[in-house]
Amino acid sequence: MAILPIDSGRYGTKEMMEIFSEQKKVNYQLEIEGAAAISQSEIGMIPKTVGKQIHKAATSGKITAKRIKQLEAKSDHDTAALVESLSEKCSKDARPWIHYGLTSNDLVDTSNSMQMRDALQIIEPKVAKMASILAKKAVKHSKIPAVGRTHGQHASIISFGLKFANWAAEMAKHVERIEEIKKRILICKTLGVVGTGSLMGAKSLEVQRRAAKRLKLFPAEVTTQVVPRERYAEYVFELALIGATLEKIAIEIRNLQRTEIGEVAEQFKKGQMGSSAVPVKRNPIKSERVSSLSKLVRSQVGVSFENIPLWHERDLSNSANERFVIPTVSILVDEMLETMTRIVSNLMVNEKRIVDNLYITKGQIFAEFVLEALIKKGVPRFVAYRDVQRVAFEANDKGMFYKDAIKNDKAFSSKLTEKEIDAIFSPEKHLGASPAIISNVQKSVQKTVKKFI
Repeated sequence: MAILPIDSGRYGTKEMMEIFSEQKKVNYQLEIEGAAAISQSEIGMIPKTVGKQIHKAATSGKITAKRIKQLEAKSDHDTAALVESLSEKCSKDARPWIHYGLTSNDLVDTSNSMQMRDALQIIEPKVAKMASILAKKAVKHSKIPAVGRTHGQHASIISFGLKFANWAAEMAKHVERIEEIKKRILICKTLGVVGTGSLMGAKSLEVQRRAAKRLKLFPAEVTTQVVPRERYAEYVFELALIGATLEKIAIEIRNLQRTEIGEVAEQFKKGQMGSSAVPVKRNPIKSERVSSLSKLVRSQVGVSFENIPLWHERDLSNSANERFVIPTVSILVDEMLETMTRIVSNLMVNEKRIVDNLYITKGQIFAEFVLEALIKKGVPRFVAYRDVQRVAFEANDKGMFYKDAIKNDKAFSSKLTEKEIDAIFSPEKHLGASPAIISNVQKSVQKTVKKFI
């Protein structure tokens, strides 16, 4: 019986869910047992024939999660049950050497790293794709003047494409961040009970190096019985950061889709219902889903930080919650990336509404440029500022267009010709460095994501 939406299949892609399935976790841990045994045999720590036999049995695919559960019901220890199930597939000569020099968390922590490794192999290309899509949208809409809002108020004019360029740049930075954290979080640890490699002695580091290479991980530099949980916190934090960027995009889309603004809209497919009570509504439900899931992902950051301080060489106060945290953030961020990619790819942009919104304030959005024009005519900044503000407020009270109010006021008409005033109120002239910024972002994004696209 499904309890959580992840279990029911409401959220989560098949490929990501597979990484965190019971059998896959077993396979990861068996792969570690095999990698350790073959590495030990290569340096003469255990017989070569034994190492090969253990490796072959561990990677045979014949050991099931079901069998391990049966054994765990007796031992009440999941790792011991896995080792016992592996022993069942090996000869008597090999059995003494199974799990030699290892402890439970060598399997638990290293398999966590393998899960994170494979999760990032799914997530990173999707982040790169998102960056690329956003960069293309930025270029497409680069010449559209739009309202730039601060504090929810009209502030000045921007290129509509600049919104997408901002998002594209941050998604590309996430690709860089993922690349940077891999060496810190994808850790192979095979150093035994308290991190000394006690049974294997000085050769334990060579065993770990070889096992790490086989598992496509990085050998631990120093550990207690567990890999330091700062590493896991960094993984969770980075995924939460990706989620926060996706939510930033989602919130802007939700705001721009508001009836009063109407500049964008999520695609509304044939047969879709916006409201059970109001047939005409088109709700931005996918963006709202991203916002909702992002909150849940962020909440896991605090838990992962709480797991950093453990007693002495380790305790189990982190163990239970990590079984939730790592799968949850991985599955949900992957889901959010899938959702936001569809949203942005099919986003409906209402160019007419974007232009119409520029004139909601009857031209007062051009106030910044009126101020600049007066200053260039030699009017002191604060004198010019007060006149620009005074006429703007008067025009607003009278319902006048700002340009007309300026032409009728001597503080402006004595300094600016009608032709100069008309030129100020042309939005295409006020995109500033937007075209150059968007072009630079596009080039930077292409360079960062080229190996994924």
